[in-house]
Amino acid sequence: MAFYPLQIAGLVLGFLGLVGTMATTLLPQWRVSAFVGSNIIVFERLWEGLWMNCIRQAKVRLQCKFYGSLLALPPVLEAARALMCVAVALSLIALIIGICGMKQIQCTGSSDRAKAYLLGTSGVLFIVTGILVLIPVCWTANIIIRDFYNPAIHVGQKRELGAALFLGWASAGVVFIAGGLLCGYCCCNRKKPRLGYPGLGYSVRPPVKPRNVPVLSKPTTSYV
Repeated sequence: MAFYPLQIAGLVLGFLGLVGTMATTLLPQWRVSAFVGSNIIVFERLWEGLWMNCIRQAKVRLQCKFYGSLLALPPVLEAARALMCVAVALSLIALIIGICGMKQIQCTGSSDRAKAYLLGTSGVLFIVTGILVLIPVCWTANIIIRDFYNPAIHVGQKRELGAALFLGWASAGVVFIAGGLLCGYCCCNRKKPRLGYPGLGYSVRPPVKPRNVPVLSKPTTSYV
């Protein structure tokens, strides 16, 4: 059918969004060191992520260290960790449900209408995943920008937007598009007319031919 490419495009974009969400969660480039001024000699670069911070000094390889205590982390970092982990799990579930709802996948006892609902559910989960990704990414970016323009904060403590934040925005956009395509396929499938053609998933009864009912004639009364 004409709507089958929507399934494939939605699931491919959903897979790319899943990979991007996982990369955003694991990369340490959420907050990078800011270099304010033109006469500054850069001796080291500092990266801060959800799970570790990394330091690259001049002519020294990159050194990363995981955060030691979970309870000592700021609440913003703890919330960002939780939301990104939920987003990864939710996108994985959405991808599995979407694969089960594809036309080419044969499941026992599943009709085309049920598969369309599975694809719609997958699309909704992808949209929720995009919202969960946007919350910590935008929250962290807001804090970085606010502190950067705050004159009370020392120049050495200011940070800039890292590559992981831009990857998070891109991943959220991709899963939003994937969810929209899958939900659109579900809506288009539900609006199809009920025709008796194979492959549409509708069980239409054939028209019943009227039976030949004998016409009873009126009784005649004979008078003698």
